[in-house]
Formats: sequence, C-alpha cells, structure tokens
Amino acid sequence: MYTLGVDLGGTNISVGVVDEKLDIVGRGVVKTRAGRPAAEIFASIKEACGLAVQDAGIAMEDVQSIGVGTPGSVNKENGFIEFANNLGFRQVPAKEMLEALLQKPVYLDNDANCAALGEALAGAGKGTQSFVAVTLGTGVGSGIVINNKIVTGVNDAAGEMGHMVVCIDGLPCNCGRRGCWEKYASAPALIDQTKEAMEIHKDSKLWEIAGGSLDNVDGRTSFDAWRAGDKAGVYVVERYMHYLAVGLGNIINALQPEVICIGGGIGNEGENLLKPLRELVKNERYSIYARVQTRLVPAVLGNDAGIIGAAALTE
Repeated sequence: MYTLGVDLGGTNISVGVVDEKLDIVGRGVVKTRAGRPAAEIFASIKEACGLAVQDAGIAMEDVQSIGVGTPGSVNKENGFIEFANNLGFRQVPAKEMLEALLQKPVYLDNDANCAALGEALAGAGKGTQSFVAVTLGTGVGSGIVINNKIVTGVNDAAGEMGHMVVCIDGLPCNCGRRGCWEKYASAPALIDQTKEAMEIHKDSKLWEIAGGSLDNVDGRTSFDAWRAGDKAGVYVVERYMHYLAVGLGNIINALQPEVICIGGGIGNEGENLLKPLRELVKNERYSIYARVQTRLVPAVLGNDAGIIGAAALTE
C-alpha cells in the first residue's frame, strides 16, 4: 500500500506518492492560488493527488491514507486548521472537508513539523531517538521529533523555535512579541542586515554583488561578499551566525537532542555555514563538558522532507 503526502504551500501544492520504504514514487504539483476559499484550494489538493497517483502508475484504491502539511496552527483533535495567515484560513474544518472530498483517512499537521518528521525518518535524523529540524527560510521553521513522533504539546503548537526571544525588547515580530529568533535568523532578517550594512559601507563589495541596487539583495549576497573577503560582508555573516548560534544553543540547552539539522534557503550554504556555526555553538551550550554533544548537520531531503513527513502522519 501507498500513502500520499501533501505539502500545502502558499505558492504550490506538492503531492507525493510514498511507498513503504519512504521513497517518493509519483508526484503531482498544482498552483495554490492562495486567497481562494478553502473549498477551492482543497479541490486543487484533490487534483494534485490525482496527478501524483497517475504519475506513480497506481490507482487511488492503492492509497491507504493522505497526510497534509499546512502552514499555520492545526488542532489535530478536531481536524481544524485554526489559523494560516498566508492562506487566509481561520478555523477551517480541513480534515472533515478533505475526507469527504478524497474518500480516504486524512491526517493534518503543521508543515514545519512534517518536514522535521520526514528528515527524522528518512533523512538527516534517520536512526536517531531525539531530533530537531530548523529551516532558515521566509521564517525560522522548526519541529521536534522524539522516538519518531512529532512533539506537539498540549495544544499542538509545540516546536515554534523561531518565536523564542533571543533579544529582549528587540525587533517587533509579526507574532506580537519583540526580539524573536525569526527576526534575526530568517532569510528576510539576513537581507535586512545586509542592506543595513550596505547603507553604511558605500564602498563595500556588497554593492557590486547586488548589481548596485538594494532591490537585488538576497540571502546569498552577504555570503558571497564574505567569501570574497569583503569587510562588510564578513561583519554581516559573522553577526548573523552569532544570532543563529544563540538560538541553537537555547535548543540544545533545553532539549539536548542527538541531532539538529539545518535546512532552508540559507541552509543550502552547507558546511560554509555549519563549520563556523559549530564553533560558535560551543560557547552557547551549558553542556560544555559532556562527553556526548548534539550534532549539527545539514538537511538532506530538501522540499521532499515535507512530503515524506506528511505521508507518514497518523492519528
């Protein structure tokens, strides 16, 4: 039997047919066109599921269940997507609606949790008993997996590492707090830090790399300047890594997981990011004299992590 994993994103709905070995054997993708009513977006999920099943060369009768990773908060007890701002969802009875549409058992969870579960089961955390995934993208996504189960907490909202405060009375976050890790360690945060440095250092190589315009700055700009030895680029990257290390140190001190994997757009820097980061984290962890330490590793599944994790969801 097969399961379907649905990665419901703000831009695309990506579906994979996943076999018992956790390999993706068929795929389907359609545009989300966020802002539409939930019923229309769910109809697009059905369309993408059909494309994935067709691509795998199987029938829907061969599918045992369907897991959906969605942005926002999920109440797994009643199957509601309680809030997903980039989809315009508030208190949507997603499980009931999707099961009526797809005629299969449907399981829901937050997309970052699904990505963490996918990496834990089939990627960077395979074989571990305690694992945390951190995704450095538009925000700072994260998920905690213990004994191959997502840690959801009393209200299914556990694991929001991006919203722990790393700077008291710091930058305002869209969650309502100030100084959240997300405001210092996400891709938009790095872009803002790069632009700030460019405004101060008009002779920096950052300007050349960005084609002379602040509008062209992205998550790679400062790293490219850092590799070129540009002083402003080095300052931006080293400060950014310090913010990352503070948050990772907090995770280690609180949970002491076997492995933390780093993914997302900035995570694509791989060892260029992780090698110096490991040294910085040494100064942030309480367990400095422990024989066994948390390992920092790159995520390996990319966008497939969310699909595999969603496909593995159960009650």
